[in-house]
Amino acid sequence: MTDYPHLFRPLDLGHVTLPNRVLMGSMHTGLEELGEFDRVAAYYARRAEGGVGLMVTGGMAPNREGGVLPGAAGLFTDQDMANHGQVCRAVHDAGGRIAMQILHAGRYAYSDACVAPSPVKSPISPFPPAELDEDGIEKQIADMVEAARRAKSVGYDGVEIMGSEGYFLNQFLVTHTNKRQDRWGGSYANRMRLPVEVVRRVREAVGPDFILIYRLSMIDLVPNGSTWDEVMELVQAIENAGTSIFNTGIGWHEARIPTIATSVPRRAFAWVTKKLMGHVSIPVITSNRINTPEVAESVLAEGCADMVSMARPFLADPDFVLKAKAGRSREIAPCIACNQACLDHTFEMKVATCLVNPQAAHETELVYSPAGVVKKVAVVGAGPAGMSAAMVAAERGHKVTLFDKADEVGGQLNMAKMVPGKEEFHGLVRWFADMLDLRGVDLRLGVAVSADGLAGFDEVIVATGVIPRDPGLVIEGGHVVTYVDILTGREEAGERVAVIGAGGIGFDVSEYLTTDESPTEDLDAWLEEWGVADPGAHRSGLAPEGPQPAASPRKVSLFQRKSERPGKRLGKTTGWIHRASLQMKQVQMVGGVTYDKVDAEGLHITRQDGTSEIVPVDTVVLCAGQLSERSLADALDAKGVACHVIGGADVAAELDAKRAIGQGARLAAEL
Repeated sequence: MTDYPHLFRPLDLGHVTLPNRVLMGSMHTGLEELGEFDRVAAYYARRAEGGVGLMVTGGMAPNREGGVLPGAAGLFTDQDMANHGQVCRAVHDAGGRIAMQILHAGRYAYSDACVAPSPVKSPISPFPPAELDEDGIEKQIADMVEAARRAKSVGYDGVEIMGSEGYFLNQFLVTHTNKRQDRWGGSYANRMRLPVEVVRRVREAVGPDFILIYRLSMIDLVPNGSTWDEVMELVQAIENAGTSIFNTGIGWHEARIPTIATSVPRRAFAWVTKKLMGHVSIPVITSNRINTPEVAESVLAEGCADMVSMARPFLADPDFVLKAKAGRSREIAPCIACNQACLDHTFEMKVATCLVNPQAAHETELVYSPAGVVKKVAVVGAGPAGMSAAMVAAERGHKVTLFDKADEVGGQLNMAKMVPGKEEFHGLVRWFADMLDLRGVDLRLGVAVSADGLAGFDEVIVATGVIPRDPGLVIEGGHVVTYVDILTGREEAGERVAVIGAGGIGFDVSEYLTTDESPTEDLDAWLEEWGVADPGAHRSGLAPEGPQPAASPRKVSLFQRKSERPGKRLGKTTGWIHRASLQMKQVQMVGGVTYDKVDAEGLHITRQDGTSEIVPVDTVVLCAGQLSERSLADALDAKGVACHVIGGADVAAELDAKRAIGQGARLAAEL
């Protein structure tokens, strides 16, 4: 018996039966571009061992002009073929199946060689595309077919043709990007000709006994996107052309509506996929913000899809499927949809990994091998760095004692979880607590351990975190508090608030102060806030009235000393969401400000142009950085006791759970 009967029901595709209804969706790791195929093979094999029904690779370019970036990976040379064959063998040896995604970026390609149906520049790339002529279109088709043929020859079990997210094939479908008047443009029958022709010719090339997934844009979320009738017309044509499965995509990359960030409700778009059910005779996959077995099971049980796609959850935990099947769901490392180490890394041209699981894409070099000599290890500080170090050290067999002066684990994560849109952090803290318990860590909460209290340990790890930095503000009156006071509930803010510091903490506090009920916990409210509508009623799924956020309970102004745009240094793929959220709540965001003083009249500032102003506020919240809490480390040093200092105690900067967890894990792996 299983707690998830729908999730673990086999799926018959005719020539092959998948063991469960779980697809590991496409994610780009960056390892292929580095040519490190031993790491690529280990990455996919590790997830095959975890029991996923079918995996899809990151997007492989069919040709140079179609690559997302210059030098994007593909199957171009004999060495490429050998490398991909190595990956397929590793997956099959581990008992898995894998399909290669064929991704032509079109105008999204970050290259002056990019091509598109029409010369309409993308807002997310500086390069205007060249308009393809008839011969150019035929070349793109031939190259995609050849990519599929090569994928089959090296051992892939199938291919996924990317027709969603605003990439090349999607660009032909809509008048937003297709201005042509030849047989590839104009009427919808002409605009859909290219994706249909690609699927038809790929099926002819690979034969019937090969999985062919078509990634379908269900709801474009951009102006002049597809209507629902057009989507249904395309679906029928693509099915007839020979696809095995539809995988449903949501939104173009340039859409101004978030689709996968942590502030998006779980399973936020499964209702869109459900509209397709019953209209096709082949399986349908749904995706986006499905991150637990319970959510996946409910999606399937309610008939929203035949299969669920989860991508980032397999970065967080490659054993997701095995743990769920064995009734060990509490042990599944949760994907919190933060994007910090995966998508942000991809767009920064770094290797993608995971905040929660630093081993992701580093399986060959970050190994938690059994300890050769078992040591008594003291970890002081049960924040992300300390919990990570304690958990990994205990996993390796060390005897670990974890101290914290607070009465609960989590450290700064306990403040993050209070921010609207970051509810996933509740699950992350619970998971850490469960894993510390399961691995036998001696947890001592409510204990302010001293240097003398650490005698007798073989290794001491100091992870005492940070304290808010005093910006030196002159306070002659008024209500001045820190972000810790606000997020822990020690202090209440008034109706008019000035937030000093526009880094990640300043944005989080502003979100907290402008939100009564989190829309992340209420799908209908979230859809209304961002202006998402039923695509059956409104083209592209955009509500005609636009975003309708709930009114802010406070008037908030966000200030920073730097003259740059507030929020410029936020996450590459999520910063725009935070800025847009605060703009919708009418938060004033001002850079280039000098803080003169706070008194009963409010916050006195001087702007960059030299003008002075009094901002009338009831509360000033300080979010102006942090300092490392190193008093214990200094005391140990004074006694001549060696210790390891990690996390915020090592480097304060912004609160960086990615760095803290990774540093804790890597240290513990070496003890």
